[in-house]
Amino acid sequence: MKKIESTQELEKAVKDDWSVFMFSADWCPDCRFVEPFLPELEANFPEFTYYYVDRDKFIDTCAEWEIYGIPSFVVFNEGKEVNRFVSKDRKTKEEIEQFLTDSLAKA
Repeated sequence: MKKIESTQELEKAVKDDWSVFMFSADWCPDCRFVEPFLPELEANFPEFTYYYVDRDKFIDTCAEWEIYGIPSFVVFNEGKEVNRFVSKDRKTKEEIEQFLTDSLAKA
């Protein structure tokens, strides 16, 4: 997973094919919960490029994208939002897998 470091980098990544943006923060226990199985999800869904977005560093983007809970996931394809899994609830591996599967089905 690539860490987004600047707004310019984020804007460029949004325009790529099949980008998954994971909004997270170091202090978030539910975000730490998903970390152990993220590499497996990335391997199982190689169609996507995965980006980590630190909610605290990109608070304006979170407001603009209506990210009001973390961890949250947003999928873009060629500059268009395809799907989102945004809530303040803890996400399970199975829920994220289903989200990624559903995202690809919207192609």
